[in-house]
Amino acid sequence: MGEYWVPYEAAEREFTEKRSRFIGHVWRVESEEEARRRIEEMRKKYYDARHNCWCYLLQSGAVRYGDDGEPQGTAGQPMLNVFQRQGVTNACCVVTRYFGGILLGAGGLTRAYSRAARDALEAAGVARVRRWTVWDVACTYPLLERLRLEIAACGGFVQAADYAAAITLRAAFPEGAAEHFSQRLRELSAGTLTMKAAGEADLPGEREEVNTAT
Repeated sequence: MGEYWVPYEAAEREFTEKRSRFIGHVWRVESEEEARRRIEEMRKKYYDARHNCWCYLLQSGAVRYGDDGEPQGTAGQPMLNVFQRQGVTNACCVVTRYFGGILLGAGGLTRAYSRAARDALEAAGVARVRRWTVWDVACTYPLLERLRLEIAACGGFVQAADYAAAITLRAAFPEGAAEHFSQRLRELSAGTLTMKAAGEADLPGEREEVNTAT
């Protein structure tokens, strides 16, 4: 599987346009079922809003959107376009609108829903999903923070930690980086600590900013 981009985390942004309140939400999702659950959550949470427009797109190829009563093509499609232009997938977005009494027109609605999706995606940030090698790293309490820093310096991250008499860190590294860390581990522990391969996985990396200006 090739590399692709996803929202780094869930996020929410809000603004007011001609007295209408727009609340944009973004989540990373892995399936249509999960996306639909998010949409339904927002419908229940903002049950008194005039519109809860939505879109989602998945790496599997599924693409859906809904205008929820807004004029056709003024909400869900412009929201979806934001993610498609940025190359972001496995994303679900819901924009809630509380109508303020002033009509925005088709152009105004398109701009407002696009902005709500952009703002929410900007708040969420993005992460690049790629193939990582996963390792169980033996660790002692005195070396814990130093090894965390060394893992990060090699471009990896700690997925989990098992704290017992000794510590085992489950760490993920991009291709080729585990070898460099293994050398540092031997140096720092005078050869007393080792790491064991635990497989491979397609995982999102660190948060990166996305330029959503249009």
